[in-house]
Amino acid sequence: MSNIDFIQEEKAADIGNFLVGRLLPFRQKRSIGPFVFIDHMGPACLADYENLDVPPHPHIGLSTLTYLFDEFDGGIMHRDSIGTEIEIRPGAVNWMTAGKGVTHSERTPERLRSQDKYLHGLQIWVALPKDLEFMEPEFFHIEAKDIPVWQDQDVRYKLIAGEIFGRKSPVPVYSPLYMIEIKSTEEKNINIGEHLFGESGLYILEGEIENQGHTYGPKQILITKDAHLCSFVMKPGTTVYIFGGDPFPEERFIFWNFVASSKDIIEQAKEDWKNHRFPKVINDDGYVPLPELKIK
Repeated sequence: MSNIDFIQEEKAADIGNFLVGRLLPFRQKRSIGPFVFIDHMGPACLADYENLDVPPHPHIGLSTLTYLFDEFDGGIMHRDSIGTEIEIRPGAVNWMTAGKGVTHSERTPERLRSQDKYLHGLQIWVALPKDLEFMEPEFFHIEAKDIPVWQDQDVRYKLIAGEIFGRKSPVPVYSPLYMIEIKSTEEKNINIGEHLFGESGLYILEGEIENQGHTYGPKQILITKDAHLCSFVMKPGTTVYIFGGDPFPEERFIFWNFVASSKDIIEQAKEDWKNHRFPKVINDDGYVPLPELKIK
């Protein structure tokens, strides 16, 4: 990342009964390519009486990507208004496209609700291109075994979403982007800028990286507007996530769980949610009231 434009620390954020680390957005940077929101969940060891319970809430104008790290057993039960009911487990990817509007809930699965459990992963929002903002909602679950993984000496790569290195993830994205996990057991020079494009962010989950004489550690995110210059040294035992792509020509506005190219679209979604005009989540009767926030 030899042309670092921003260095940002992970910020604590409350999503109800669970504390997360918010990586994006922040004041200086509202998006990275088409990525508009990233939360780092955990690591958290929840006791037998503690559970993740995010009641039914709405989305428009985006795709959500949920990815749990595979070092411990855990899971999240996803239910939505399309009729999906599936547990995401470590290493797999849930990809839900809201389009014109979807409602979903995220809860600890029944099999784990009365025992100690572990939760650690990323939740990500990717904005939709303007011409697809009102598409029909969709949901795809991609098993861990179907995610492209390869080894280059002491460096392990996993292509969670997008297309890069001549490989393509089965996650059905709607704009040019990439999200890749890189793990190193030994100190290694990583120079992958020639494979990247657009804007790019690098998030350090664990370990350290070195760039131009500076060392960066866990919970830091480095952002560059020119991904072609992405190069750094990974220290032993380091895991990073690189994500980005081509930004959209139009600005994206965010209010709560709504993302749109127009404030009018968001205002309509707010009215629809307040008046219970969104579709209901099947087999989950909860409801999250509309918060008092400003459109960003």
